[in-house]
Amino acid sequence: MFDKEKVFLGIAPIAWTNDDMPDLGKENSFEQCISEAALAGFQGTEVGNKYPRDPDTLKGYLEVRGLRIASAWFSSFLTTKPYEETEKEFLKHRDFLHAMGAKVIVVSEQGHSIQGQMDTPVFDGKYVMNDEEWKLLTTGLDKLGKLAAEKDMKVVYHHHMGTVVQTTAEIDRLMENTDPNLVYLLFDSGHLVYSGEDELAILKKYIHRIKHVHLKDIRPEIVKRVKEEKLSFLKAVRLGAFTVPGDGCINFKPIFDVLEENHYEGWLLVEAEQDPAVANPFVYAKMAREYIRKTAGI
Repeated sequence: MFDKEKVFLGIAPIAWTNDDMPDLGKENSFEQCISEAALAGFQGTEVGNKYPRDPDTLKGYLEVRGLRIASAWFSSFLTTKPYEETEKEFLKHRDFLHAMGAKVIVVSEQGHSIQGQMDTPVFDGKYVMNDEEWKLLTTGLDKLGKLAAEKDMKVVYHHHMGTVVQTTAEIDRLMENTDPNLVYLLFDSGHLVYSGEDELAILKKYIHRIKHVHLKDIRPEIVKRVKEEKLSFLKAVRLGAFTVPGDGCINFKPIFDVLEENHYEGWLLVEAEQDPAVANPFVYAKMAREYIRKTAGI
């Protein structure tokens, strides 16, 4: 069994309002999002684009609902912009999350990313870094990791479809060339299966560097169409490529088993960006919560 004092269950607000395509869920308010997350049985959320950025204000909304902030996405541009620009934004992001009590900072390199491009095929259009770019990324992440450690926080790197770190080989290279005491890994089941990787092999290989988990499922028939029709990441989201655990093709029982056996500590966070007009966020949040209760025993 998971240690309920050390493992926490959260859900991402992206199911209610999409950060990359704000028209998806524009009708859903911040208050609706956090109220429904709490009603569905979750302990916290990540930060969405409608969340107040003043820590005291945000805490006021969350505390009455019994919620906490798990983390928030940070876009780094270590391969395409001067390091100082990323560091400046990172420090503001770090200090906000520290004030909210978060222990990890989700970082994803957005230099050369195509995830936000509506018409670039997510598989065929993906950028592959050269050696110089790899060095910029890995040395930059180590620096960000040191800044996080100043606040007793950890950088967790988010491998992601359409970015420069998506495949097994890219994850391996990132892990091999960063300091294991400064740069950790965010494990995202959905992005790994979507990309065609062996999610369990990666989980087992890096279990001791995994400090944050996104529980995301996929609809394989949609991913097949994305490949065949050379669709973009954003168009795939609109079509419903992602869904919550228990509604797609991923068997999460082995994932939970590996995490439990290795005494994972931290957040397990449901994340599934869909069109909320098609996939009611509250209905899907409850569906995910029940599946996790049955499958993971928490």
